[in-house]
Amino acid sequence: MRAVVMHETGGPEVLLLEDVPTPEPAEGQVLVRVRAASVNPIDWKIRSGSSAGTVELPKILGNDISGTIEVSRADGLSVGEDVFGFAPSGGYAEYALSGPAALARKPAAVTHEQAAALPVAALTAWQALFDRGGLQSGHRAMIAGAAGGVGHLAVQFAKRAGAHVIGSGSTRNRDFVLGLGADEYVDYTQQDVREAVSDVDVVLDTVGGETTQELVPVMREGGILITIASAPPEAAARERGARAELLRMNANPDQLATIASLLADGEIRVELSQVLPLSEVQRAHELSASGHTRGKIVLIVD
Repeated sequence: MRAVVMHETGGPEVLLLEDVPTPEPAEGQVLVRVRAASVNPIDWKIRSGSSAGTVELPKILGNDISGTIEVSRADGLSVGEDVFGFAPSGGYAEYALSGPAALARKPAAVTHEQAAALPVAALTAWQALFDRGGLQSGHRAMIAGAAGGVGHLAVQFAKRAGAHVIGSGSTRNRDFVLGLGADEYVDYTQQDVREAVSDVDVVLDTVGGETTQELVPVMREGGILITIASAPPEAAARERGARAELLRMNANPDQLATIASLLADGEIRVELSQVLPLSEVQRAHELSASGHTRGKIVLIVD
C-alpha cells in the first residue's frame, strides 16, 4: 500500500510517500480502506520532535480516519461498512488497522471528508465541555481559539447545550465564529480578554502559551478552565476559587456516533479549510503548523 512514512523527525520534508506492506488485522481488529484522514496539531508536533515522549521510527502519522472495512476479525464490525474514528497504525495510508473501541459507523449523510475531521477535534471539544466542564444550559462558556478545529466545534456544542458562548480569535474570524452561534466575540488583536470577559463558568483553552494564563481572570468563583495546549495554571486558578485542568481526550465510539448524528441532521457543521490529496501532506503540515487554520485540514486517500 501507499503510506506517508517518517524515518526521522524534522520539517515537513521528512514526510515521504512510500510503498509499504499492508498491515494484517489481528483478532479483534479490522482493516479499513482509508478514504480520508485529517491533520491534527499533534501530528506535526510528533513530526518535528517537539511533542513529549519518544517516537518509534519509522512511523505513519495520523489519528483520524474515515473509510470502509476491508477485512474484519472483530465482532460487530462487518466488511463493507463505512466507519470513522481512530487508527492506531496511522491514518496517512491507504489502509489502517483499528477496532470496535475506536470506530463508529459513518452516517450516509456525512461524507468521508467530514467524518475524518471529527474524531480528535470533536471528542476533545465534547469531553472538555461536558465530561470535564459539566457545561449546562444557562452557563457562560468561553472558547479561546474559537475558529480552530476544536474551537469551532466547541462553540456549536456549547450553544446547542443552551450556554451563553463567548469566542475569541483574530479579526478575520469574527464573522465566522459569530455565524457558528457565538453570542460574543473577543478580538485578541484589539481587546484584552481579561477586561472584556468575566464570570465564566467553563473556559476551554485551545491556544496555550500566554493565552492560558490570561484566561484565569475571566473565570467566576467555582469555574473551571480546561486546557488542551499548555500546562494548567492550577495555582492561579485556586487563588480565584476555581480549577484549571489539562484534558487528554479518550476514544469513545458512542460519543462519536452522537456527534456524527448531529452533523448528519444539520444541527452542527464541520469546517473543512483545506481538502488535499495525500501526496500534498507536507503542505498540509505547513498549513496546520501556521496556527491560522480555520476548522480542519483533511487528506484525501485515493
